[in-house]
Order: sequence, then structure tokens, then C-alpha cells
Amino acid sequence: MSPHSNPAPWQDAARPAAERAGEVLRLMTLEEKVAQLYGVWVGADGSGEGVAPHQHDLAEEPPDWQGVIAHGLGQLTRPFGTAPVDPAMGVQALANSQKEIAAANRFSIPAIAHEECLSGFAAWKATVYPTPLAWGASFDPDLVERMAAQIGSSMRRVGVHQGLAPVLDVSRDSRWGRTEETIGEDPYLVGTVATAYVRGLQSAGIVATLKHFAGYSASRAGRNLAPVSAGPREFADLLLPPFEMAVALGGAKSIMPSYTANDGVPATADPGLLTYLLREEWGFSGTVVSDYFAVTFLETLHGTAGSAADAAVAALDAGVDGIVTDNTEGLRQVLMRRGAWHDSTGGPVGDR
Repeated sequence: MSPHSNPAPWQDAARPAAERAGEVLRLMTLEEKVAQLYGVWVGADGSGEGVAPHQHDLAEEPPDWQGVIAHGLGQLTRPFGTAPVDPAMGVQALANSQKEIAAANRFSIPAIAHEECLSGFAAWKATVYPTPLAWGASFDPDLVERMAAQIGSSMRRVGVHQGLAPVLDVSRDSRWGRTEETIGEDPYLVGTVATAYVRGLQSAGIVATLKHFAGYSASRAGRNLAPVSAGPREFADLLLPPFEMAVALGGAKSIMPSYTANDGVPATADPGLLTYLLREEWGFSGTVVSDYFAVTFLETLHGTAGSAADAAVAALDAGVDGIVTDNTEGLRQVLMRRGAWHDSTGGPVGDR
């Protein structure tokens, strides 16, 4: 576009963001909308040394890059954190990828790059900060907020947009293998410290992602991904308050559902949790992004979906907005086949 030509309506920075987004949505085809729903993990390690449950089972061969980005791309998964990457080379590689993504789709939309950042930006040569258990032990939310701002600043400088932290799971059983990621056993302490982390990270321009909504740490017998049998009183008094605090007081912009099932209902496919409670009661207006492979797990682990198509539709209908890493090509195909699925505007996703 010539610097002297008028910008397209969605590129006009003088217009409100919601108006610009609405204009893009109105013009997008079904396939272009679907492309914004999923992410790709180009660097996923299939050796078994992965960072996500069952990653060695589910990581695909490197995708056809030009095919993946042909209609746009929602998320880039861990461009810095999957393997050691020299920071200067990583910045250039990410910038090049974003240029290719923007050039390949009609609306010049780049992808959201996300990274892990709980105890620091999880990338080679980045600073490592104390574990969340130490945050809680400090009883110093102001210090945690300053720490998170530094973490966010380091991520922002290399082109990352979203951080998959903090963890707001209240510690319930020390046998649980992810207890080191928790802040403590007291819901108020967890909520206060985590809210400070959210404010700090987002002050640097990085979207904070609350994890894992909700009940993950109360899994049966302390096993990872095990069912959660907490009753409504325990759930409301102990497990939900930190998330509500971070939404109401911290302004958190993203939430990630838990892998676990609460009373038999997987969180990733629970409209009561993701729509009625989160959005309607709490007024959350950000995005809900699935955990790695969580949509596939609805079929393969939970057994609540009979196919990949059923799993994808169940998650989206429940309130999931983005599938950050999953069976990308399979997901794209099943969503295209289920083109009657409706978006948040009330019309079919494919309406022009």
C-alpha cells in the first residue's frame, strides 16, 4: 500500500479497535476465521523430551509452512522456548516469520507469539527468577509485581505478545508433581500475589494467562491430569477465588482451562465454567485459550468426544476462543467441515 493512499478500514489506527476488528470479521471467509483460531508449534520436539503431557504422542511432523499460513495464523507456539535459540537470531527469525504470515493473508494480520514465563522468560540466556512458592513465602506482592514487569519487558523486546503465566492453582496435595508452580495453600495469598504478577506482566505489554482454570491442583491422589472430586463449596471457597481476584483486580486478559475434569466434566468443554461463571458472572472480556493438546484430550483421555470434530466443537461451544497448540491440520479440516458452527456475533462463522 502506498504511504499516500488511504488505509483500509481495519488498518486505520484512528478508529476504535473493536470497530476495526468488526470490519475484518465481516469480510473474512470461513477459512480465514478458522485460521485465527489455532496455533502451530513448528519447533515441537517429538523425541519425548517435550514440555506438555503426551507431546511425544501428538507432535506432528513439521507442517507445510506456506500451507499453514495461507489464510492467516492465530498463534506461534514458543518460538524462543522450545529449543536453545540465540536471542539475536531468534528475534530476526520471529520477525521474518511474522512478515511471511502477514504477507500471506489478505488482511496483513501477524500471529500472536506466546511463551512460558512463570519463573522468568523460559528462553536461553533469559534471567531465571525464584519459584512461585518463594513468591508466596515473601508475602510481598509489590516485589512480585516488579519482578513480573521485568519478565514482561524481556519478552516484549524480542517480539512476544502473550505469557502463559501465572499459575493460580491453590496447593492441595504435596504429592502433586506441579506443586512447585503454585504460590501456596491459602486462596487469599495466592490471589493477592498472582494478581500482582498479572499487573506487572501486563504493564510491560504482555498478555497474562491465568492457569489452570480451575481445580487442577485438587486432582485425585495428587496425580497429574486425574479427575477432581471437589464439591461446589470447596470449589467456590478454595479454588476459584484467586482467579476471580486476578480478573476483577488485576484485569487479566486471558485464561487457560485446566486439563482435568470436575465432577466428570472436562474444564476445556465446560460452558458452566467458561461461559456462565467466567464471562456472565465475573464479566471477563478477554480470551480463553486451550492448554496444549487439551482439545485432543477430550477424545483421547476424557472420552467425552467421539471424534476430533466433536472435541473441537465442544471446546468452542463451551467458550474456548483459541486453540494454541493441537492437531493443527486435523483441527482446521474438522472445523471447515463443521462450517455451521456459530461465532460470537450470532451468525455462522462463514458469513460474508
